[in-house]
Amino acid sequence: MNGAAAVMDTREAPTPGELETVLKGFRVGVTSHRRAEDLIEALERRGAEVLHAPVLTIAPVGQDLGVIEDTQRTITARPDICIVTTAYGMRRWLEVADAAGLGEDLVDVLGAAALYVRGPKARGAVRAAGLADVGISNDETTATLVDLVLRDAGGRLDGKRVVIQLHGYTDASQLERLRAAGAELITVTPYRWVRPDGEDRLEALIAAVCAGDLDVVTFTSAPAVDALFSAAHELGMHAQLVAAFRQRVATAAVGPVTAAPLEAAGLRPWVPDRFRMGALIKLVTDNLSRRQTRRLETPAGPVELRGRTMTVAGEELTLAPAAMLLFRALFDAGGAVVPRDALARLLSQTGSSHALDMAVNRLRSGLPAPDLIQTVVKRGYRLRVERSRV
Repeated sequence: MNGAAAVMDTREAPTPGELETVLKGFRVGVTSHRRAEDLIEALERRGAEVLHAPVLTIAPVGQDLGVIEDTQRTITARPDICIVTTAYGMRRWLEVADAAGLGEDLVDVLGAAALYVRGPKARGAVRAAGLADVGISNDETTATLVDLVLRDAGGRLDGKRVVIQLHGYTDASQLERLRAAGAELITVTPYRWVRPDGEDRLEALIAAVCAGDLDVVTFTSAPAVDALFSAAHELGMHAQLVAAFRQRVATAAVGPVTAAPLEAAGLRPWVPDRFRMGALIKLVTDNLSRRQTRRLETPAGPVELRGRTMTVAGEELTLAPAAMLLFRALFDAGGAVVPRDALARLLSQTGSSHALDMAVNRLRSGLPAPDLIQTVVKRGYRLRVERSRV
């Protein structure tokens, strides 16, 4: 780094006393609706600031008579194979059936079918109902589960009645694979994803990502990813959102199914080895806390960055989002020149030179020593640092 002294604290897991500050200075976006309180509480307990913008919520199944109709069709058809994709969906399906007086008949019918489950949580819901499965997908994806069903059936399902419990994010291609193999397919949708109240919070989340004002955004369902991208399209900010995720704001997904639409957009989300909320919280905590405090020596004294917290000579400063974004880019360069066009693109898609000049002026005015930001004529800007002496 051109001789600049940049140091990162790489301590291992925090002690109990340090837990409350391990994420101090970091800002996390939370998009989930179900169990959001657990996730938010865990992050805030570790010192993080949380921006909560639930992207999707689950519509009450009691308002959907289609579930009862699908249940009646399932009982009448007496399927040979049943595919269960989510624990929540399985439980809700049985609740609706019980409320309609169809619970016992449904359990009897499913007990006679070959049950396939998508992951251990779905298996737990099946067993809680007194049923047993014959197969489980090894990566908790519907595609792998359909692979297993077709393999066990020798590749063809002619004359077989197959019922599949759909979840919020339906992989239509897997349904077509079952139909193409000859299955008589019955689908059951125990819950639906809908937009929650508070659209302004969603817009605020998108704006925060685009401004680089978050460190990571967490996702616990694939439909939430799709809904966020859809909302960004509606606001004319999709390209800017994806660029920010690629360059400045990390994404974290609870499992590979949730990660799939992020990866399809060219992103590399953090995904825990165990697809559980607790594992997601640990992964976010570990990845952020590894960044810890970074330090550079400057003529105005040591400058430290920890998440979104900045100190100069021991004094904590608060900068506007755009100014902080520029400062972080200059800090990361460690004293090297950052071209004007690169800095301008951080602020807007158009790369406005005027917007950059204004942002640099605001950055300088927010620092105790404005000359820390040095102009390099016809090239760009650099942070003045003290070079290490050999």
